[in-house]
Amino acid sequence: MIKAFIFDLDGTLVQTEALKAESYARAAVELDGGLTEDEVVAAFKDYVGLSRKEVAEGLLKRFNLGAKAAARMKEFGVSASWQAFVEIRLKSYFQMISNPEILKQHLCPYNYGLLKKVRSEGYPTGLGTMSHREEAYRVMDVLGIADDFDFVATIEDVDRGKPDPEIYNLLAGDLGIEHDDCLVVEDSASGVKAALAAGMYCMVVTTDYTRAGVHALPPSPSMRVLDDATLLIPAVDEFMRELSGTRESAG
Repeated sequence: MIKAFIFDLDGTLVQTEALKAESYARAAVELDGGLTEDEVVAAFKDYVGLSRKEVAEGLLKRFNLGAKAAARMKEFGVSASWQAFVEIRLKSYFQMISNPEILKQHLCPYNYGLLKKVRSEGYPTGLGTMSHREEAYRVMDVLGIADDFDFVATIEDVDRGKPDPEIYNLLAGDLGIEHDDCLVVEDSASGVKAALAAGMYCMVVTTDYTRAGVHALPPSPSMRVLDDATLLIPAVDEFMRELSGTRESAG
């Protein structure tokens, strides 16, 4: 029986993945004017759901930007080229996520609708995101959704990011719910792997950035994949009925 819901943030409740992709693209073009934002945005899809360091290092290597980013290290007082790259992209990213109109335009209404529904029904809710705390809370504060969660875990609360299950193990512990009584709502392959590795159930709502990666995953009876977010709430209701029936039969 599902007793708690855990949500990812980026790409699940708010389509900030699009904003992140744009910010990395702008930073890459700033480092190398020969690049186009479109090609960087397309490459970003391969790194959705990973840590900031993994995304930055992947894009630097993909577009051979390491030396150009390293030349900016002193400017930002950092000791690695990927950190300089991140500092460049954060300028535009923070501007975007500080704008209420931009964030409201990128809210995922059906996923957010599920969050409001389960909160109204009294389920404990948690948030597990690979965003840094400052970014996550800025997004939640601008949208007014911080109070919708009983516990929030960010990349800064764990040693290993998704697809490692650490963040979901942490959430289950702090919510006081057994792992197999938790349903995670995710959008990316790395997030799905983390949820399943934690022994949780997972409802996956894909996006243009994550669809290919999610569909490349092996099927699992512990997850359901939706490419149409409008079907989310009825799909969750059906999944929960199936789980309840399975456990009653087993009992």
